[in-house]
Amino acid sequence: MSAQLFVVATPIGHLDDMTFRSIEILKSVSLIAAEDTRQSAQLLKHYNISTPLTACHDHNESNKIDILIEKLKNGENLALVSDAGTPLISDPGFKLVRAAQENGIKVVPIPGACAAIAALSAVGLPSDRFSFEGFLSSKQSQRLIQLEKLKNETQTMIIYEAPHRILECVKDMANVFGNDRPVGFAREITKTFETIRKMTLQELVAFIENDHNQQKGEIVLVIGGAPEEKNLDQEKLDELLTRLLQDLSVKAASQLAADLTGIKKKVAYQRALELSDKV
Repeated sequence: MSAQLFVVATPIGHLDDMTFRSIEILKSVSLIAAEDTRQSAQLLKHYNISTPLTACHDHNESNKIDILIEKLKNGENLALVSDAGTPLISDPGFKLVRAAQENGIKVVPIPGACAAIAALSAVGLPSDRFSFEGFLSSKQSQRLIQLEKLKNETQTMIIYEAPHRILECVKDMANVFGNDRPVGFAREITKTFETIRKMTLQELVAFIENDHNQQKGEIVLVIGGAPEEKNLDQEKLDELLTRLLQDLSVKAASQLAADLTGIKKKVAYQRALELSDKV
């Protein structure tokens, strides 16, 4: 049987979240490619796993690929792990997995912990549609551009953020998405000081400002999507605008129509302009 590359999820905090299958796989392979060998060595020691480790991270992955692929071609089963959670999810490993696929090597996922999914499952926001945005830019100007692009997305969004940037990031979200946008705040999931709260962005800014401990540890933000634009029958919209234009200006009539129906203000304004000459 040809060799396989196992993509192995590891705990994101609580060591008991390691699966039986993950332990057996890590014991059976000939080599484990790890994001940080020092971090992974602690996990292996806890489970009495003696398999050798080799570093495979953002800075050396491109150079390491040929060596690892050659081992796989020679019949050695390998495992890929990150420091915590599922590899490739805002962690290294994509280049190695792609290379394995391109070389006809079977890639086998070994499921387990993932901070993004754990947070989504617990914060109480819609989970039928969601997007994972990873880490936003560390530069505010670029972060604001990214948020503007996400502003009108209607699905739930999952974002990772570093503790030293969390306050500024949430403030930017409140400015772009609006103070009342719902957000789930999940910090240190499965760890001693786990915090999972749901509130508005405005409330989250105050929560973080008033408790410096909330600016520590691993953080996942789960942001509610923008309200979906309501469809309104054109005839009914025209009837409403025609009546409002009898007493109000185009601007005031379109604003009120947008508030009453949920349609976009610019749509109501454009139609109000078209109808104003007939009123």
